Amino acid sequence: MLERVKRKWYYSVIVSLLVLLIVIPFDWFPGHYTTIMVLIGINTMVTVGLCLLLGYTGQVSLGHAAFYGIGAYFSAVLSKTYHLNPWLAMLIAAIATGAFAYVIGYPIFRLKGNYLAVATLALGVIVYILFGKLAPGGPDGIAGIPNLSIGGFAFDTWFKRYFLVWGFCLVVLLISQNIVNSRSGRALRAIHGSEAAAESIGINVDRFKVKIFVLSCVYASLAGSLLAHSMAHISPSSFDPMVSVIVVVMAVMGGLASIWGAVFGAGIVVMLKHELLLGFGELEIIIYGLILMLVMIFMPEGLFVWLKSSYVKLKELYIRWRLGQIRRGAET
Repeated sequence: MLERVKRKWYYSVIVSLLVLLIVIPFDWFPGHYTTIMVLIGINTMVTVGLCLLLGYTGQVSLGHAAFYGIGAYFSAVLSKTYHLNPWLAMLIAAIATGAFAYVIGYPIFRLKGNYLAVATLALGVIVYILFGKLAPGGPDGIAGIPNLSIGGFAFDTWFKRYFLVWGFCLVVLLISQNIVNSRSGRALRAIHGSEAAAESIGINVDRFKVKIFVLSCVYASLAGSLLAHSMAHISPSSFDPMVSVIVVVMAVMGGLASIWGAVFGAGIVVMLKHELLLGFGELEIIIYGLILMLVMIFMPEGLFVWLKSSYVKLKELYIRWRLGQIRRGAET
């Protein structure tokens, strides 16, 4: 019975999300929400990768903004400076980011716990500094990045970009959910539970950790490329180390071990940033910290999982009440 309730919950959430995604960009919604939803979709892609790495595999990363930025800069430079097709630039950016992640993955994952967190944070800081010192445009960044297009159809408005970005985002969500439910997903959860126990049953722990790290970095690269071609301008400030921390906040708020929770986490943080916390300046990060503390204390599994658990409990109480009503009716 509970399994049926949980399945119904998932189907209800997915259908509701799809309906919401279809109706938001049209005229009856305020226009700026289309832009915000594009940013939510892009951030969701980065957050999903972090959920796979941190929530399912148990490996901390505080440097995902680096791979986000590498994808954006590769795509921007190749398409604007070298006049490559933007789709080809996105593909090359994803391959380059994945190759870089693979090269650094094996040495960096020899570290564990706090050492791994500090190492990934240091990586994010180094890449951020390199963006400002060596990348074209320096601190001012790159402007005039071309739009993505298919044939003569250009994604040159936020309305069009909305469907492009969420098309990518839904594919990433479905691929990730399939991984989680597969044999590889069970291996990831085993590694999270105990690396020694996972190795004892024949799981190649290092290989799985590096593979999921590469996949999460490719997700971040694709998100960065979409950001570059959507905004038409990028700068190092879009990928500073604090962005990595905010992505962690998104993952925790939605639920570290929840793929679809990434949508909730990214949505809440982006809405806070662009709607509710405008004008707070440096206090913004303090507010994120307070929210993170409250979530970890009262909803440690994340908002999405808490909502699902609450729905299941309420449904169970309703079923018991209905059964009691039926029994009392039969007795009378």
